[in-house]
Amino acid sequence: MKKGPTVKMKKSILFVLVMIIGVGYTTVIGKLFFIQMIDHEKYQQLAVEQQLRDTTIPAQRGSIYDTNMNVLAKSATVWTVYLAPAEIPVKDDEAKTNQNRELIAQGLSDILGVDKELVLTKSQKDNHYEEIQRKVEKPQIDAIRQYITDNKLRGIHIIEDSKRYYAYGDFAASILGFTGNDNQGLAGVESYYDEYLRGTPGRIVKAANAKGTDMPFEHEKLYDPVDGNSVVLTIDETLQHYLEKHLSYAVEEHNVTNKGAGLIMDVKTGEILAMATKPDFDPNSPFEIADETAKLRVDSLQGDEAKQARGEEQSKQWRNKLVSDLYEPGSVFKTVTSSAVLEEKTVDVNTPFNCTGSLNVAGVTIRCNELKGHGAQTFHDSLKNSCNPIFMQVAERLGKDKFYEYLQAFGLTEKTGIDLPGEASSVFYTPNNTGPVELASQSFGQSNKITPIQMATAVAAVVNDGKLMQPHIVKQVVDPDGNTILNVEPEMKRQVVSEETSKTVVEMMERVVTEGISSKNAYVKGYKVAGKSGTSQKLDGAEDARIASFVAVAPAEDPQVLVMIVLDEPHSYSPYGSVLSAPVAGNVLAEVLPYLGIVPNYTEDELKNLAVT
Repeated sequence: MKKGPTVKMKKSILFVLVMIIGVGYTTVIGKLFFIQMIDHEKYQQLAVEQQLRDTTIPAQRGSIYDTNMNVLAKSATVWTVYLAPAEIPVKDDEAKTNQNRELIAQGLSDILGVDKELVLTKSQKDNHYEEIQRKVEKPQIDAIRQYITDNKLRGIHIIEDSKRYYAYGDFAASILGFTGNDNQGLAGVESYYDEYLRGTPGRIVKAANAKGTDMPFEHEKLYDPVDGNSVVLTIDETLQHYLEKHLSYAVEEHNVTNKGAGLIMDVKTGEILAMATKPDFDPNSPFEIADETAKLRVDSLQGDEAKQARGEEQSKQWRNKLVSDLYEPGSVFKTVTSSAVLEEKTVDVNTPFNCTGSLNVAGVTIRCNELKGHGAQTFHDSLKNSCNPIFMQVAERLGKDKFYEYLQAFGLTEKTGIDLPGEASSVFYTPNNTGPVELASQSFGQSNKITPIQMATAVAAVVNDGKLMQPHIVKQVVDPDGNTILNVEPEMKRQVVSEETSKTVVEMMERVVTEGISSKNAYVKGYKVAGKSGTSQKLDGAEDARIASFVAVAPAEDPQVLVMIVLDEPHSYSPYGSVLSAPVAGNVLAEVLPYLGIVPNYTEDELKNLAVT
């Protein structure tokens, strides 16, 4: 006869059972406590992601206008097409599901030109967002909507987006810049003022059921997007046209291999009225290489080599040469040296000098542009003759410390702070590393490397009664209702030289145009034009590489507008700025001055020779 469990055994079994249950409950309770109290935010987020679907509604980017409210860049409505693959399957009908997927892939391929197999692959996933194509225009969207209706399809979704359009193609491209796929500014004004332009995206928050499909409309919440603000430039569309026309012609005519650049500036306010780099690109398709020769070269490459070459060419075509490239300004810089020595009174306009064609500085012979020398001349003559030996001598009288002080005063040792991205920092000698040879070469615009916008701003100060103005390219920012939220006023940074010195240097610059052998090319009938040419050697380039430049100011009796032309590595009948760049500046001024309402005052000889239509 078998005996059953003893009382002691039953108690042991009961104890073990209670312990197991106790440990189990403790584990469950502990886990629940951890989930609900310690890690609740994580699981709450997971639940929200399962129960809610959040769709972004892009904001309309603000427009960019010229100073007269002509539209240069604007946004228009386009659409993004995407699939929600989880919505495609038909309950308990695999054949119908596959048929729908095939219809979706074929239809989107035909209408949008996308790869059918790629769409088919995306349709077989189990999620709610597979992007098919962005920036789709209305005709295609209408066709997709009709296709969905005709075939009673589910899973194809269309959401509103916006696309940037630039009204005049490559017009003002280096100023405007461009935007990326997400409508973010990537270059130019689009980038610098992106915070104002981009707006605030909206959202549609929908509740989803256990199957992951959308709940009825009452479970939907809409947060409207806030459109971006618009930017009004100081650029005048007409003046920009004049500049680009003449600059493009010069670049082509003189076979300029490292691009040309130009600007028109209001010397009294610092406003940039026009600015261009040529050749440039079309901001409507900024990633396409505009230069056909460069494009063919890149297309001939493979793999990483092609990728790197493409990136280099894109960066090159996007660069605003006036702001982002350094150069040695050459003899245009003599306007700064002249202002400094006249202000410090180390010389005056009548101080006599003699040029023998060269000057020995600390054992180094530095030659004049006139190899036989200019002979006896006053300082007043030296700028007209662009005589290097005279400027080396006056710089020596000024001294390296004072010379550096004027570099600083004219803003050549710091960025101008112009409201464009990518401004380069200048490279210059300080008193600590300046010897006699370095001081001599700096006096006529070699050795120090600055940006063209720095040089233009400094010359503007020279002719504007010695007042250094802050250069800027945006005049206003306005909200979607037309209210001004930012007004950029002219800002004087400092008084660099006296009004008397300024007027004296302008007179010297006027003689450059009226009496100079080649700079007469910048002369405009009916106007007094002051100017200075520059032909600088590229010390870090090929031995014969030159930069031909010219800065013109008019009218000389009351300077209002400055035109700068820079041709980087021209290959023409002459390398000189007075020969190649001066005529471009003169042609620009000939159209700009009447447009600005500056009345010509013809001499008797000019009146006799005026063409009559």
